[in-house]
Amino acid sequence: MKGYVDGYVLPVPKEKLAIYKRMAAQGGKIWMKHGALRYVECTSDDLKSAEKWGGVSFSKMAKASRNDKVVFAFVIYKSKAHRDKVNAKVMKDPAMTDPKNKDEPMPFDMKRMAYGGFATIVDYQG
Repeated sequence: MKGYVDGYVLPVPKEKLAIYKRMAAQGGKIWMKHGALRYVECTSDDLKSAEKWGGVSFSKMAKASRNDKVVFAFVIYKSKAHRDKVNAKVMKDPAMTDPKNKDEPMPFDMKRMAYGGFATIVDYQG
């Protein structure tokens, strides 16, 4: 299966997680409305396992503090071109361009968010 994935990792202060969850739920509805195949947001539960195996945990990668939960999120598309079309529609959606949302601060530090687009190379599904 060809596919394309936008992936995100970011630390969110625990006291702002409910705000982030509301924003993520709204975002998921908008992305799905405009054609994304899947939209998933997850919060950290076990981030120490990577260090046991000699890797780097998402906590370290995101420079998360003890007061943060790390969010791992991804959006799945048919292709990179499909992603570009969906994202263009999302950015023009009235919910995204509403002036009253413009002044609402993000519940996390954008400078510590990692983001990237990924071409699918293996995809097993049950």
